Order: sequence, then structure tokens, then C-alpha cells
Amino acid sequence: MIVLKENICTDLSQALRREWLETNGLGGYASSTIVCCHTRKYHGLLVANLDEPGGRFVLLSKCEDSIVIDDREYFLSIHKYPLAYHPENDNYLKEYSQEIAPHFTFHKGDAVLHKELMLLPEENTLLIRYHLKKAAAPVHLKVRPFLAYRNIHGLAVENDSLQRETQTISRGVAISPYEGMPSLFMEVSGTYEYHRLPLWYRDFEYGEEQKRGFPWREDLFAPGLFELVLSEGEEATFSFSTDKQKFDIDRRWQFEWRRRTDRGKGRATPSLASMLALSARSYVIKNRKGKRSIVAGYHWFYEWGRDTLISLPGLTFHAGRVEEGIEILDHMGGLRKNGFIPNNISEADEAIAYNSVDASLWFFWCIQEFLKVTGNYSLVRERFWPTLYDIVLAYYGGRTDQVSFLKNGLLRVGTESTQLTWMDAKVNDIPVTPRHGCPIEINALWYNALCLTKELSQTFGISVDEINLANLINEVTISLNTCFWISEKGYLADLWMPESSTRDESMRPNQIFAVSLPYCALNFEKKASIVKRVTKELLTPYGLRTLSRTDAGYQGNYEGSPEERDGAYHQGTVWPWLLGHYGEALSKVSSDSSQVRHTLKPILDSLFDHLSDAGIGHISEIFSGDYPHQPDGCIAQAWSVAEVLRLCTLLEIDR
Repeated sequence: MIVLKENICTDLSQALRREWLETNGLGGYASSTIVCCHTRKYHGLLVANLDEPGGRFVLLSKCEDSIVIDDREYFLSIHKYPLAYHPENDNYLKEYSQEIAPHFTFHKGDAVLHKELMLLPEENTLLIRYHLKKAAAPVHLKVRPFLAYRNIHGLAVENDSLQRETQTISRGVAISPYEGMPSLFMEVSGTYEYHRLPLWYRDFEYGEEQKRGFPWREDLFAPGLFELVLSEGEEATFSFSTDKQKFDIDRRWQFEWRRRTDRGKGRATPSLASMLALSARSYVIKNRKGKRSIVAGYHWFYEWGRDTLISLPGLTFHAGRVEEGIEILDHMGGLRKNGFIPNNISEADEAIAYNSVDASLWFFWCIQEFLKVTGNYSLVRERFWPTLYDIVLAYYGGRTDQVSFLKNGLLRVGTESTQLTWMDAKVNDIPVTPRHGCPIEINALWYNALCLTKELSQTFGISVDEINLANLINEVTISLNTCFWISEKGYLADLWMPESSTRDESMRPNQIFAVSLPYCALNFEKKASIVKRVTKELLTPYGLRTLSRTDAGYQGNYEGSPEERDGAYHQGTVWPWLLGHYGEALSKVSSDSSQVRHTLKPILDSLFDHLSDAGIGHISEIFSGDYPHQPDGCIAQAWSVAEVLRLCTLLEIDR
């Protein structure tokens, strides 16, 4: 359980940097800061992944909730308006905790009120429960919903198109704000009064958007106000949903609470691994086509092929969800075109972009992790061998102009204007880290794929006539050692350019994959030297820097305008997802497992502490390269969680 005490809850600057996240398994979510003051356009209490219109939409942005004691109103949530917060100085949140669901504890005088919320699995339904734990006399509870009804990437503006009227239903009211959008059903358990007070509230401000250089003001529509009376010990549950509730709201709450409680039975004292195993569930979804998939990160990422395949082993196989992992591999493999697994899948219309050279090669690593966990070669033979071999033939035969096979066995990728590796940032459509040519991690993945193909063909007794795998593997081994190895520096170049036979000798973390992957073309001395240099120049308490601090292009802080941030994205910024492969590489060159643990323990301790910061219970996408390594990017990133969880498994840390 994560518990944030009064010293954080009542310090507005501390409270606003801590964000909670609930997900529904459909790509939808609920999220805000712990004081329920939105700081991002992506915050909302009911954010639904809709079929029509396609994409994720903030339907219910927030609720202004308050209690009235002795004729005075005390607000339980905060709004930011121009030049002021409302309420300005009053904050009654004494504790925030998170285990079963986000839980808020408010104190005012002798009154103690608990507020909890949950999204129901695989439906667009939010439940909020208020429990008056202690009070000398009954209190009035007021709840005013604010609607946005817009795409997560936009902002709402007051307009005359919105249909303001609500319709009375058995346990509440319903509203249909816009044609072509779903209705919102707002229902309450118990006795209540609803007052129709349709008003636009203007100029909510989102500080994180302003800091990031994006529009930051929004108008929200409030259709009315719910009022009810609670006595000590009483509860009231609200439902906000795109469907009218067919069953008792309180019973639905109790059923979901029991389901989540049972899911956590037998869990040991909270640890980094056990908490990440719970967080891992947030990223595995059933998309709008009914396919099992992975959301790359919250709030703004959707389905990405590369991120999915890097995240998949940690989120599924190593988290005890093997069948879901198999489903996702089936889904991703079925999307390939000319051997390429797509990188970006549009959240709006499922449009697919095939702009990743490495996504297909990560598929082989996923199979290796599956076999490590299950040993089920027969399933690989039946379900995945055709996909694996098709990918190898596609890369070997150069089916697309994005990748070409060289005589020395290496893969050359991209052009001066394309970014096909994971370091894909551009500024003004110009690559920040040009990596056209032969990138080290692409060719390390290619070597690993070839070796696995040979292993499986021999295991399955399948003749591979199109390629002489033994000769090709030998050629790639020689090329990796001659084209990339910098003997005087003791590490691998990041890029080899075949036209000029020159190298980009930037000290970057991409070389770690040439050590960490199951099949490695380097001898022990080279592997040990690489790990030593990476540890010295790139390792931080939160992951690996993307560029050495000694490099002239190093940028130690991820901040500023979108262009400035993109310029720093892979120029020193720290990425936690690299820790999984760093830990695996470190284990390969260390004879003493206790020394590996000693090296990694301070990092895992830092990440454990990080679970109470930024995205609560999750690991951020990135951190600044310079101390104090400010977290940034997405507050909850799939491959950050997945690879740190896999690292804990590698170190045999109990989940």
C-alpha cells in the first residue's frame, strides 16, 4: 500500500506533482492529482476509449464535491483559475492511500469523510463512494459534475452546440451533450436531490500543459448539482457511465471491491516487484477491435508495436499472465506487412504506421522470454514459427526500402530524413539523433534473431533452404566485432556507416543489447568492458542516460518548449526501461550474484521511492540526466514498469 500523509497532502506544490491513475482494461482511465486539481488536459474522471467517434475522450472531467457543516461549505477538490486556486487556502485532505483503489481521507473539525473511486473492468463506468466515517451531526454532501466531452488531446470551449438538458431516470439523470457522442448516465444510491443548474465554468487552467508549451485553458459544462445528507457511518455511491446501471450500485461497488481484494490475497509485504505486478495490469487492454494489446503509456500514448513487444514479457510472462501474452503476440504478428510489425497504431481510426525497423526483431526476444518462463516449444512451433521465419526472410530479402541486407551480413536502415529506431525524435522534421546506416542494437537484435531461427529449425527438424544460417551468423559475428568495436575505448560504436566505413562513436546505451540478448557475438572481455563503461558513464539511480555527460551534445535537463524537449529526448535523458537489459548484461559478466545485487540495490530503492511520486504506483517514462533527475514524460510508462519488473524477476526478488 502507498500512503501519503498530511505533510504532502496539505502542501499544494507537493500534492500537485503526485498523480493517481485508474484504468478499465479498454484503454480508458481516470486520473488527476491527489487533491483532484487537474494539471493536465489529459486528466479526467471518466476517460473512455470510444468506437464512435474513434479515440479516447474525456467525458466526465471532474466533480466539485463539498460538505456543509453548520451552514458552511468545505470543498473536497480544488480548481485552478487565472491567478487563483479555489478554494484558495483550505485543503482538508489529510491522507491519500492506494492499494485496492484511490482512497482520500478528509478531516474537518470532528468530521471524517472517506472518498474512494473505481473504474469497473471492461466498461466505461466510474463509481465514487463517500463514507462519513465520523461526525457529531449529519452533513450535507454536494456533488457537481463537470463535463468536457472532447478528445484527450484537445480542450473544450464554451459553445452553443452542447445540449444542456438532462433527463430524469430512476436513480439519477442522463445527458446527451453532443450528437454522435454517448450519453452520460449519472446515478446515485440512496436518497438525493438533483438541481438543474446548467452553467459553463470558464478558464480552468492546467499548469503542466502551460509548462510544456501547449494550450492550457479550458471551459467545462456543469449540468446541475446533486445533494444528499449523510449521517455518521452512512455511505453514498455515485455512478457515472455511458450505460444505465442494470444492478444496484452499492452491490456493484462491493462486488468489484471483493474481486480486487481476492486478487491481492497472499501478497507479501509491499515491495517494488509486488507493487509493479499490480501496476502491470493497467497496461494490458482489450482494444476497440476486441484484440488483447498494450497501451504504451498514460496519459497520451496508445498502441505502439515496439513498446508492446519490449513491454510484453515483463507485463505478462513474468507477471503470471502467460495466456494474455500469447494473445498479444498473435495480434502483433498478424499485423505485420512485408515482415514489418507496425510501430504506431492510431487511437482514432486504427491507421497503422510501419516505421519501426526493430519492432519485428523484438518479437524473437519475446519468444525467448516465453520459452524461458514456459519451455513450451510445441506452442512456438504451432503458433509462431511461420511468423519468425517470415520476418527473417523479409529482412534478408529486403522486402521494403526501409531496410537492406549488406554483403557482410549487417542490416542497413533508413535515410537521412527517417528515424526508424527507438531514438526517433525529430525537431522541425529533422532527426535529432540521425541513425541511418547500421545501428548497433538493430544488428544485435538481427544476430539474436538469426541464432534463434537456427536453434528452432534444428529443434523442430525444419529445413531452412532459403538462407545458409550458419554462414550468415558467422558473417554477422565478424562484422559486429570489426565494424563496431572501438578497441582504444573499450566499447561499441552506436552506428556504422557502410558507405564511408566510418562510425558514430557516441557513448550510448544501445550497445548494451549486444551483451544482454540471449545470443551474443562478443567475447567475455568485450562484454565486460562494455558493461564497465556503461556503468561508469550512463548509469543513474533511475536508469541509463541516452548519451554520456562527456559528449558535447549532452543535455542534462528535459525541459522547455516541445522543440527543446524533443532535442533532449535522447541526448542524455534517462530511460528506466533500459535497466532490464543493463541488469541482464551485468549478470552475464559477473560471477558473483551478490555483487550484481549490490550494484542494483540503490537503483531499485530509488525506484521504490519513486512509486510515491509522479504517477503513484507506476514508473515514469523518463528522468532528466542531471541530478536530481526530475521525472518527466508520461507518468506511467509500460516498458518502464515491465522491464523493472522483469529485472526483479531476474534477480529473484519475490513478487
